[in-house]
Amino acid sequence: MSESTPVFRLPFQFRLDLQSGVPVYRQLIDQVQAGIATGVLQPGHQLPTVRQVAVDLAINPNTVLRAYRELEIRGVLETQQGTGTFISHREVRPDHAERQRQLEQLVNEFEARAGAAGFTIQDVAEVLLDRHPDLGRRK
Repeated sequence: MSESTPVFRLPFQFRLDLQSGVPVYRQLIDQVQAGIATGVLQPGHQLPTVRQVAVDLAINPNTVLRAYRELEIRGVLETQQGTGTFISHREVRPDHAERQRQLEQLVNEFEARAGAAGFTIQDVAEVLLDRHPDLGRRK
């Protein structure tokens, strides 16, 4: 792509999984953090307005506001009055407790989906051990 070719970037969109058992505001927070981790969201990118997210997802604006405020407190987002909410330029690393919470959530979601598909934890463990034989070794 040449330097003069304009880059069209679709706005970031949230999606909800109402069957996950994860509170909606947590899903919004996790999606922003995942977007940053994968590079979909980068410093300076603007997020949809609270009102727009609430309308798109048919949820209470206070739920969106709660997620945005928590991310602001953590330094992940910056809100500029009258301009919008943006991904912060500061690099924020989650603390151990937050990383553990995220891992627990991923495991819970994966376990529920595997079970719904008819797989047992033993089935999953066997596949993981086949892929990563070093997991079965004791240190």
